[in-house]
Amino acid sequence: MPKEAEHPEGGGEKESKEGASEESVRKRVRANTPSPRRGNTPQASPPRLVSAEELMETAKGVTNMALAHEIVVNQAFQVKPTELPEGSLERRVKEIMHKAFWDCLEAQLKEEPPSYLHAIKLLAEIKESLLSLLLPGHGRLRSRIDEVLDLPLIRQQAENGALDIGRLSQFVVGLMGSLCAPCRDEDIDKLKEFSDLVPLLKSIFSVLDLMKMDMANFAVSSIRPHLMQQSVEFERNKFQGFLDKQPNALDYTEKWLEDTVKSLREAETAGATSDPSSFSLLPLDVHNHAFLRLLRWDHASDPYPETVLMDQVRFQEMQQEVERLVLLSAVLLIVYTTTGEAISGLPGLMETLKNTVGAMLVDMHALTFNTEEALATIGEKLCVELSQCLSRHGYSPFSAGRSDALKGQISAAVQADNTVRRLMESRVQSYLLATLESRQHQTTPPLPGGLVPVGKELKELADRFGRLVNFNKLVFSPFYQKILQNLLTSEGSPPTET
Repeated sequence: MPKEAEHPEGGGEKESKEGASEESVRKRVRANTPSPRRGNTPQASPPRLVSAEELMETAKGVTNMALAHEIVVNQAFQVKPTELPEGSLERRVKEIMHKAFWDCLEAQLKEEPPSYLHAIKLLAEIKESLLSLLLPGHGRLRSRIDEVLDLPLIRQQAENGALDIGRLSQFVVGLMGSLCAPCRDEDIDKLKEFSDLVPLLKSIFSVLDLMKMDMANFAVSSIRPHLMQQSVEFERNKFQGFLDKQPNALDYTEKWLEDTVKSLREAETAGATSDPSSFSLLPLDVHNHAFLRLLRWDHASDPYPETVLMDQVRFQEMQQEVERLVLLSAVLLIVYTTTGEAISGLPGLMETLKNTVGAMLVDMHALTFNTEEALATIGEKLCVELSQCLSRHGYSPFSAGRSDALKGQISAAVQADNTVRRLMESRVQSYLLATLESRQHQTTPPLPGGLVPVGKELKELADRFGRLVNFNKLVFSPFYQKILQNLLTSEGSPPTET
């Protein structure tokens, strides 16, 4: 019987976040590798046919790069067992097989004389698991495990009817208690309460799997500082190897930067008071604006640049956070602009209004979320809170006309081109851009007007955004420099290096 069937909570549960990461990376590579259509622009070189072995080797390299990248940029990265969906066929089959095995084991142990065939196999796996948890300095423990869990001796004892498997199980539990992390002490104490052998063995495997996860996560946290030092060169070399096998693997990145140059040129031309040809774009400016465009990306229709593909989910989460903060700050600005000086300076009011609006916008990117209805509800709640607050501080409460005007302006913020909403979006984008530009000088730009209520959240977002952008620049700077040099030279700008 396979090992997985022999113990349901055992080695078969070693699937982890690494597996999910590998599958997601393979899907992204398949989805984003083909070249985008660029009209009649000739390709630099014809596509090269590659073998299945080369593709598998390339996919493996990308997977390793993605895993190293995840460990470095995600401080909360942990290896976790994968839970099969409740009610799924796979889970049901596994449960049936495991139940059959444990029932068979129980029946064997109740025979006269007992049969220890499967029990000895389980002890062998337990021994292997315990040895895998030892560190290089655990020489005496290793010798003790080999001495007590001596499989040839255990088989002889079983043949002669002298095997005390309960005593061996208690030795295993005691050893697990000395090896486990403090967070597992409660699980070890529960193992000591078992009187029946089969449930004890079953639970031993369950706790051993948890201990393996703990050891894996300890290893991840231990190698992170060393990996940080090597990850830039490692990722760059891995991507270069991928690029050697897939020459078109930078097509979307080139288009991303090219579109950024075009948009900056158009903005310059629209606001120019002199000859537009006199303007020159710096590579650093283009690069910062390109990353800022990722926070306004249309994920449904525009292919993501290859060099930021591994961080697409992170950038998308930041994009959603930006949109939420823009709408939140727009609503608060509308309230204070409409209400006037009566509420300015009232202690705690801003935080109260912010919490009210923020709670209503938490799920604004869910498929079932209705922004129009949410804003209407927000308008109703804010009018009630403002009326109560004004009354407490001796001001006349909101009139029906003022309430209707405030509700109408808040509801109008549902439109993406709403004046107040566009103003706050522009200020948020300007702040994030200023943050990227100021990181070289180790300074923090001031918050634009109207963003003070969301200042804490915006600063945290800007910090995460800046760290991710800077790490990406370090890894892919040679590729970006070459692309930007070609683009800016063809556009008439000097190929200034930064």
